[in-house]
Amino acid sequence: MNSRNQHRPDLLKFEGELAPVNEVVALLRAAGGRPFFMGGCVRDALLGVQSKDFDIEVFDLSVAQIQAALSARFEVITVGASFGVIKVKDLPVDVSVPRRENRVGAGHKDFEVFPDSTLTPREAATRRDFTINAIAWDPATGELVDVHGGEADLRAGVIRHVSDKFSEDPLCVLRAMQFAARFEFTVAPETVALCAQLTPADLPAERLFEEWSKLVLKGRKPSLGLKFLQECGWLQYFPELAAIVDVPQDPVWHPEGCVWTHTLHCLDAFAKKHVGDPREDLVVGLAVLCHDMGKAITTEKAADGRWHAYGYEEAGVPIAREFLARLTREVSLFEEVLPHVANHDKPSALFRAQSGDPAIRRLAKKVGRIDRLLRVDLADRQGRPPLWPGDETPHGVWLMERATALNVVRGFDPAILKGRHLIQAGLTPGPHFNAILKAAAEAQTDGGFADEPGAVAWLKTWLSTH
Repeated sequence: MNSRNQHRPDLLKFEGELAPVNEVVALLRAAGGRPFFMGGCVRDALLGVQSKDFDIEVFDLSVAQIQAALSARFEVITVGASFGVIKVKDLPVDVSVPRRENRVGAGHKDFEVFPDSTLTPREAATRRDFTINAIAWDPATGELVDVHGGEADLRAGVIRHVSDKFSEDPLCVLRAMQFAARFEFTVAPETVALCAQLTPADLPAERLFEEWSKLVLKGRKPSLGLKFLQECGWLQYFPELAAIVDVPQDPVWHPEGCVWTHTLHCLDAFAKKHVGDPREDLVVGLAVLCHDMGKAITTEKAADGRWHAYGYEEAGVPIAREFLARLTREVSLFEEVLPHVANHDKPSALFRAQSGDPAIRRLAKKVGRIDRLLRVDLADRQGRPPLWPGDETPHGVWLMERATALNVVRGFDPAILKGRHLIQAGLTPGPHFNAILKAAAEAQTDGGFADEPGAVAWLKTWLSTH
């Protein structure tokens, strides 16, 4: 399909803080270039979504000419100039010349990139991954250049590869995953078939993590992305997820079906309640994704004929760790996510037992963030349709009230009693310090003291009895 005759003069408007983008375009045209907006910003504009970043591809100018033209008004960043990309400082704009890419080896970095300003918009669009990302817009004429039928695919809600060059970068499989989740699109059968022929090969963890993060942070319906991953056979490359497919659950508590189906429902429930803070949503979303991985190795049918998965929370921690390690080397993220995997059933357990303050403090100490834990818990409950249709649970309300009263919603106070207090009390440093400080930490958790004078008083009492 060629949509050259379609004109959308008001497709992209730059006002307020973005008004300088108009100057960027004007400078490029004055220098003899033909600037086109390309890729995601055009796609988002056609979908009625506000973009945060804008890619401008300039025809008939070299990288040096672009740099010279923009430097008359803006500070430019040339870090990517060897690949034909120039950034404009303080503006969400990348300016590039069209480029050719040739694979020269099997690795993910084995590409030669040749900036080539002589390419036409039609030729340049061919290197794009999906048709929905291969639409160009000419700000001078308002003309859409859509040689691959991307706008039609947008209307149909279809993700379709542009050409067989798609197969040169297997990361495109995960891009299809997160696009399906973000836009609630389906992947074209021919694209699914092509993806099935690819493997992650030597894709580095940071590239994998970028796409999985977008699934979690931007996905309106993450289940669609993960179902696509299953359909094209890529679930096998994430065995921790593949292992929960068809793992049975007690239909009384899980009428929705197996652990995999439950996890998909949970992720969709989580996606409806993004708080907008990337770190908050990432930690909670990954915990939801991983929360039932332990059921793959603990699920058994009991003598009464019902399915049970005793100890699955703790069993799931090393499995979730392996999964996360495939995606990122950020150990601090593991430390934030895994406690929520290990303790996601605790809110309901404490509620049933009507546990006292010490138990709640201990839970806060384990997970760090009660508020995050309750987000995981709610997604878990809402992932059991039709059992939990509401936006809160009795145990969630109860625990939040108790944790708020104890001031442990967003973390447990660090240990109040320190080694210096022991020295001030006349004790000589040694191995016995660890035993005393451990006992003090337990007493603090149990509510024995809540401030420094209380800690010192506790120490005097402890020393008098030991």
